[in-house]
Amino acid sequence: MDAFFIRNTYLKKVEPYIGKEMIKVLTGQRRVGKTILLKQIQHLVQQLDKKANTIYVNKEQHEFRQIKNADDLFEYVQSQLKPKQNNYAFIDEIQEISEFEIALRQLLVKGVDIYCTGSNANMLSGDLATHLSGRYLEFHVNSLSYTEFIEMHKLPNNGDTLNKYIRYGGLPYLVHLTLSDEIVYGYLKSIYNTIILKDIVTRYSIRDVDFLDRLVEYLSDNLGSYVSSNKISDFLKSQRVHLSVNTVMNYLKYLSSSFFINKVERIDIIGKKRFEINDKYFFTDLGLKHSIIPFTGAQIGSVFENLVYNQLIYEDYKVFVGKHQDREIDFVAQKGNVTKYVQVAYLLPDEKVREREFGNLLKIEDNYEKIVVSADEFTTDYKGVKHIHIREFLSK
Repeated sequence: MDAFFIRNTYLKKVEPYIGKEMIKVLTGQRRVGKTILLKQIQHLVQQLDKKANTIYVNKEQHEFRQIKNADDLFEYVQSQLKPKQNNYAFIDEIQEISEFEIALRQLLVKGVDIYCTGSNANMLSGDLATHLSGRYLEFHVNSLSYTEFIEMHKLPNNGDTLNKYIRYGGLPYLVHLTLSDEIVYGYLKSIYNTIILKDIVTRYSIRDVDFLDRLVEYLSDNLGSYVSSNKISDFLKSQRVHLSVNTVMNYLKYLSSSFFINKVERIDIIGKKRFEINDKYFFTDLGLKHSIIPFTGAQIGSVFENLVYNQLIYEDYKVFVGKHQDREIDFVAQKGNVTKYVQVAYLLPDEKVREREFGNLLKIEDNYEKIVVSADEFTTDYKGVKHIHIREFLSK
């Protein structure tokens, strides 16, 4: 990632908490730019506090290999503290340090302002939550949004650029590569292997690596489709695999915990009930998805859904798949007191399709914002439902 490309969206979120007694945790999939963002926060701290004493630890760098556990981390940071200055610790890929939460708690007591990154969701649901409840804030870092992709690559906002974004995704390092299938997918395959082997296979002692690969292919091939125990069971039979459905569901959890995929739950719009079956899964980065199964136009509708989902997550919405009577609403997006409903289609070629997409939303009897997103060059609102071109929706 270009060090001069500033991800202001995230810096603005973190800045109000600089100097506050809260651990700031940047989470996200590997190679989404957490390390550079951590450096940018460090630079921001040095601008705001001219006498700041900043301490940096990166577990992926050879010089920090001796820091293996909580005691090592505590002793190293403590040795770098300066008593007459404000001390700030920046720790990259902290999940590589065993029992790191114990060291963080002690450093917090000493008044150290702590910032760290992690590539595993379990460290928040388990380790940090147990030892530091109420003492940390999470800032989830995504791949580049469409607008960030345009800005970083210095490209115009047109159909060709959107196609590149769809094909290659938003991992920041792509700015250093020629945007061609051979070069980009070679790089993305190496990132995929790192995530699978380091963040999943090693961490969770996975035995059947071949099946894990086939499960990822299944999710890629069935993008945006409902995934249930029955479908998983049918998939196992088709693969002649003797694993329990629970084991496969655990594999899905591991893929989610590494931020490789995101699970989207279903809710009933009227009763707000959450369903316990038939979730959907979307990929954090479409480039990684397409490095597994090449992009074809046959999946364009599901790919558009993935794009819209990722944009809503980038905008800090909590996102569900909606059920309203016998109709499906692609996305119910909630943030604070704001709710909006979003239907996604590649094109609306005739009145029958328009009626289906707009009609699903018009059946919802409330005053929340309702949007249909498509690639139609000419968009026309219909009975109060907005119709937005996909590039306009992503250009926020």
